[in-house]
Amino acid sequence: MSSPAETAALEQQGGGPPRSRHGWRVVAALAVTQTIGYGVLYYAFSVFLAPMARDLHATPAQIAAALTLSVLIAAVCAPLVGRLLDARGGRVLMTAGSLLGTTAVLAWSRVESLPQLYAVFALVGAACSLVLYEAAFAVIVSLYAGNERSRVNGLLALTIVAGFASSIFLPLTGLLVDRYGWRTALVILALIYGLAAIPLHALVLRRRAGMAGTQASAAARERAAIVQAATRRRPFWLLVIAFTANGGAVATVAVLLITYLIHLGHPPVLAATLAGLLGVLSVTGRLITTGLQTRLPAALIAAAIFALQGVAVLLLPLIGRSVAGAIGAVLLFGLGFGIASITLPHLLVGRYGTAAYASLAGRIAVFSVADKALAPLGAVALAQAAGYGWVMGAVAAACAIAAFALVAYHRLQFRPASNQEGLS
Repeated sequence: MSSPAETAALEQQGGGPPRSRHGWRVVAALAVTQTIGYGVLYYAFSVFLAPMARDLHATPAQIAAALTLSVLIAAVCAPLVGRLLDARGGRVLMTAGSLLGTTAVLAWSRVESLPQLYAVFALVGAACSLVLYEAAFAVIVSLYAGNERSRVNGLLALTIVAGFASSIFLPLTGLLVDRYGWRTALVILALIYGLAAIPLHALVLRRRAGMAGTQASAAARERAAIVQAATRRRPFWLLVIAFTANGGAVATVAVLLITYLIHLGHPPVLAATLAGLLGVLSVTGRLITTGLQTRLPAALIAAAIFALQGVAVLLLPLIGRSVAGAIGAVLLFGLGFGIASITLPHLLVGRYGTAAYASLAGRIAVFSVADKALAPLGAVALAQAAGYGWVMGAVAAACAIAAFALVAYHRLQFRPASNQEGLS
């Protein structure tokens, strides 16, 4: 039987389970907005770094700090956004976020100083918390609250499409900058994002049905009770540890892989080509993971893949000087590049249900998203102080921590009830 909060989640679709056709319209709309959103609000930044540094008379590190600030702001906003998504649904929040994102990118095109750039990227971070994966996943989880297979397929379809954001928007942004300059390129990207995301979020996502005061209060109390109970138990914190450690490891490799491959003696073009495989492999990894989840526990699948990623980065200093060795290590690491995004929703819903999904995901995002911003900075400092070998060792250790945490989570989840008191 559905809980009051889960029933309320279903009611946002018009009083019952979502019609299949409408559900896939929502998934398709979100796939478009996530692809463009990640492309414009995140990936395009790297193309603008050099021309902005030149025009603003700043160092690349000073410019790059803006993106770090954006990611940290998104992490700080995540718990509040999660609670609002659980309480009110995604239509208003994601529409407001896409308006804010469009405005912020337009303002970005007009910045004349570092303080202005940082202020704009604080707004970009707030917008990202409202419109990117965490919010989109919450909408899909709520949309298919009573249908696990459709939920899994919806999340998979969304992440497969959005996984090509960098492949689309890095070359597109490069062409725009080359032809029109970075300021006009940003105006064009803002219009592309706004004209797609604002109407899709406003018109395709459905308005949440109103609830009577007592029903709304009961649903809010239930969500609060679920979050309070979860955050007092070990399984939730094992998920925090696993996905924070993995997020930092993946972010570090994504930032430093090209530089490290060049350090190993590979030409820049080959290094960039190998790094570009990570985006394609993330799609492959998601397909493999989703297929295996029908036969094996999701936590153990992710643990095994995280462990393989650790092996890959340990092998990279040993075999990475040859082209074949570098390709093999990158392929092995890349298979786990995107699986966290589809594994975490599966684990959260499987253990805690859908009523407080966004609130719990927001609590985890505070740690995991912040680590994605900070870990590469620490890795760069470590590389300068001790060398890249130590960085690869640290990444391998993070992968091992993530794998062990998920194994421990799985063991707690399936421990006999008599032994779980105080743990789950």
